[in-house]
Amino acid sequence: MQFPWHLYIMAALYILAGINHFASPGMYIKIMPPYVPVHRPLVYLSGVAEILLGVGLCFPGTKDYAVYGIIVMLVVFFPVHFHMLSSPKAGEGLPRWLLILRIPLQFVLIWWAWTYLKN
Repeated sequence: MQFPWHLYIMAALYILAGINHFASPGMYIKIMPPYVPVHRPLVYLSGVAEILLGVGLCFPGTKDYAVYGIIVMLVVFFPVHFHMLSSPKAGEGLPRWLLILRIPLQFVLIWWAWTYLKN
């Protein structure tokens, strides 16, 4: 084991989330803002990105690149969270407090990824 165990937990979470983009694409398509074009291809592309970034976390030569990629990806996904908060259809019936909580959670996930740089 090259890295701390919790980095592998993060890697597994992104890999599983990426796989879920292919297993349940409709769920992700529903939460995309309407101004974003070609929903289905972007859902698949983001799934591939999550898988590749998760795998990249596991290797010394790619870990830092994967961390930066995850941070960029999480920032790019912010509009989805705001769209879910502002659109009842996109919010999928989730409680408003949970939709609000997802926004600071993005910052926590960014911080978590950032902690692995140069370690």
